[in-house]
Amino acid sequence: MTQDRGGRTLLRERVAHQHNKVSFVELFFDLVFVFAITQISHTLLEHFSPLGLAQAVLLLGAVWWVWVYTSWVTNWLDPETTPVRLMLFALMFAGLILSTSLPEAFEGRGLIFACAYVATQLGRSIFAMLSLRAHSPANFRNFQRITLWLALSGLFWITGGLAEGEARFGLWALALAIEYAGPALGFRIPGLGRSTTSDWNVEGAHLAERCALFIIIALGESILVTGATAAKLAATPANMLAFANAFLSSIAMWWIYFHIGAERGSERIAHSDDPGAIARIAYTYIHLLLVAGIILVAVGDEFVLAYPGGHTEAKVAIAVIGGPGFYLLGNLLFKKVTAGWYPLSHMVGLGLLALLALFPGVLPPLAFSLTATAILVLVAAWEALSLRPKEA
Repeated sequence: MTQDRGGRTLLRERVAHQHNKVSFVELFFDLVFVFAITQISHTLLEHFSPLGLAQAVLLLGAVWWVWVYTSWVTNWLDPETTPVRLMLFALMFAGLILSTSLPEAFEGRGLIFACAYVATQLGRSIFAMLSLRAHSPANFRNFQRITLWLALSGLFWITGGLAEGEARFGLWALALAIEYAGPALGFRIPGLGRSTTSDWNVEGAHLAERCALFIIIALGESILVTGATAAKLAATPANMLAFANAFLSSIAMWWIYFHIGAERGSERIAHSDDPGAIARIAYTYIHLLLVAGIILVAVGDEFVLAYPGGHTEAKVAIAVIGGPGFYLLGNLLFKKVTAGWYPLSHMVGLGLLALLALFPGVLPPLAFSLTATAILVLVAAWEALSLRPKEA
């Protein structure tokens, strides 16, 4: 299918020196992933262990891959056309099934998770391939390759859903590794060759806006989680301070990404001669670190809200340090790709977090978390004072 019933092509219309704004149906689609991220956060809270962390990383990698692949597709296909809208609604339903299965993905709902995931990935890819066939030969061949890669990984997803325990984790890790290797290897297929980033003629500003909105979703999820927890607690000074600390960390994370980085990244990719290359590394891969950091910060805030005093346990220290660490590292790499240098403020922030990691037994959970938040605030303030929006 390449046209709707009105004879209109399903591809987005592109106008020079302009970019398509994110549509309402794309935002509607994103709501499914508020639920997915909440599910991962809650699951990690209940199973915060080395195995639980590894499983959460795998599940987050899968959820992110569904979302970011869909964002690439709607960069080319127009969600204002009825067939594309219906495709997104079908993906939303499959995404809801996937999200509901997340807490028990490594238990009794593994096959449901795997089937929902494979159906989403393959269904969307086949739809895009057929839609692009008559209008974009290079991307039609690209989606032929992508579909074959997803079919290969799908075998391991389904087999893993049928397996149990360590076998399931190993098969799913292999499936996810295949999918993450695909863009880096150009989806090379014998007889079909490989894709180049020049084939991926994305509208950079639109993809940048999509990813920025996902960061907003993740930050919003963290506020929802901590707000719901704080509402159930007694209004003691320690609890109120822990809640204020959680909110301040969200503001600092918003500032670090949106003050300069998001807009500059959008400008850089929009004016690049090879936007596909920037989209692949800066948005497809690196943004996953940002989302992982936000989730870990939310988990750390939950731990601190539950037990602000006493001894700082290892799991609390890992979440409180790891969340800001992943977030700063992701921003550091993102800004290196889009600005051309490593921000000194981010490197200093990572160094201070490394120092803080040496003292989990000295500070109680609330003081430990307050110090980590202070480091984020320091980095945000450094960015605000050294780089103003008009100078970006």
